[in-house]
Amino acid sequence: MQRTQTPLLARLARLNPTTVFLATLVLVLVALFAPGAVGGLVLLALAALLVWLMSVTWPVQRPATRMVRLLLLTLLIAVALAKLL
Repeated sequence: MQRTQTPLLARLARLNPTTVFLATLVLVLVALFAPGAVGGLVLLALAALLVWLMSVTWPVQRPATRMVRLLLLTLLIAVALAKLL
């Protein structure tokens, strides 16, 4: 483990990417089908987690990858706010 890496990040790096993707997909689908504010709050919580993860991995990402991640995060936040309103 690198000196700047936290134990949480080391643990996240060991997770199976397919499992993480499927779990996130299920969470997003549940949030989209949940009624009103509940779904919006779940999506905002997911967005907050993604903002944290993006801030940690930002220095090692290519500019094109950064742009795609920012666009998807913006879309997720927009959907969450639309569900809240």
